[in-house]
Amino acid sequence: SLSLQPLTKSLLAAALLSSFGSSLLYGYNLAVVNSPAEHIKKFYNETLIEDHGSIPDEKFITVLYSLTVSIFAIGGMIGALLVGRLVTRYGRKGTLVRATVLVFIGGALMGFSRVCRMPAMVIIGRFITGVHSGICLSVVPMYLGEIAPKSKRGFLSLIPSIHICLGVFIAQVLGLAELLGKEEYWPLLLSLVVFPTAIQLMLLPWFPESPRYLLIEKANSHATIAALKRYRRNENIQAEVEEMQEEQRSLSSIRSVSVWGLLTDRCVRWQVITIAVVNIGMQLSGIDAIWFYTNDIFKNAGIPEPYIQYTTVGTGAIEVISGMLGCFTIEHVGRRPLMIGGFFFMGLCCFGITLTVLFQVQLPVLRYVSVACVVGIIAGFCIGPAGVPFLITAELFKQSHRPAAYSVGGCLNWLSNFTIGFVFPFLEISMGPFCYLIFCGICLGVAIYTFFIIPETKNKTFMEISQMFANNNNIEKEELTSNGDLKLAMMNGYGSLGQP
Repeated sequence: SLSLQPLTKSLLAAALLSSFGSSLLYGYNLAVVNSPAEHIKKFYNETLIEDHGSIPDEKFITVLYSLTVSIFAIGGMIGALLVGRLVTRYGRKGTLVRATVLVFIGGALMGFSRVCRMPAMVIIGRFITGVHSGICLSVVPMYLGEIAPKSKRGFLSLIPSIHICLGVFIAQVLGLAELLGKEEYWPLLLSLVVFPTAIQLMLLPWFPESPRYLLIEKANSHATIAALKRYRRNENIQAEVEEMQEEQRSLSSIRSVSVWGLLTDRCVRWQVITIAVVNIGMQLSGIDAIWFYTNDIFKNAGIPEPYIQYTTVGTGAIEVISGMLGCFTIEHVGRRPLMIGGFFFMGLCCFGITLTVLFQVQLPVLRYVSVACVVGIIAGFCIGPAGVPFLITAELFKQSHRPAAYSVGGCLNWLSNFTIGFVFPFLEISMGPFCYLIFCGICLGVAIYTFFIIPETKNKTFMEISQMFANNNNIEKEELTSNGDLKLAMMNGYGSLGQP
């Protein structure tokens, strides 16, 4: 039975390795610029004085630093738009391997920027690493979703979210003043991303490509069987091969559809709406505002300045623990409960921040309640919303539509990330603590949408999930089955080839 397939060492190793050299870097790059902010601004100030002979305006330095932070999201959005073409041409694993060159270029630019006295190298390096993260943030869940048996798809697809949290935590720890938080070490801190990528580049090419990609898009039955035998134990894999062939026969073409084709295909209308809602909601939930301004919130809560950096590291540890909790519970409780519970809890915590800030003058103890609410938002996010949107993007679409779906979802994700980073300071100035009520409404809205619209996809094949959306899309289920245009030879007996 496919539902009882165990987790093999090769499968786990592929998940850990692909996440370690990709998702870990995304989390690391999100947080790494926080602790050396003043050192980077000082470097910009010094080099501008050297080049122009005059002291630059403080606002210009702030804008330059803001560009350094936000250009990562611009690169990520461009990377997300490239996903569809790359995975169709080079495959899932092939794209991850080729994308590593971006990290080496970006890391080298940032690492030597201080020696070369060129601030532009930092900004360009951040942009290039952003492109890499934009590609990998979509490709890693796609790859893991396709190599995993359906009973382990949720578990494996949340491993990247654990690595994202781990990357944030590592950046926070290494950024401590006792480690690499000193002025002379900030280029090294930014360029450390090359080491996980080097390990990935050495080892990942030895693992097989996605079996679904090999069979459905490349029609390479022998490579498909070899990949499945590597990723499965000695059970008969014929049933899984037949399920892939059923999906292949259901496609009017084995070509991947374009983004425009995806947006205009009425057969996947509600799937597209769903990935738009969950990806935008994931970023506009307030989590980015919390990550960007955690230090300010803790400072306003009355935590002494020397201890703020350690408190921030503590929140990073909570992220890792929460991510692991979500990973190990998703196959037991399902996708919907984690999404609904995570967004609902985040909404309550956002509402709690508004109340505590409003009344903390009368009751100073409420300042620490606001800290608890910040921790609650982070924990709620990492348990479900941090990883499930990437997982269900893989599950809601068949092979032909999946690359375009990841391009759309990834682009919306990064665009929302960039937007909240720029808009939040103005919201906070104009609305004060009431700005968190906007995040509260978004979180509760996504929770309600998930409850009424998104079906549970646990232990379902990709074809079964497509059929579950047939009624919402006002199409007959027969339209999702074989159209007879694609004639394929059955691989009878291949599933048991070489079995004892």
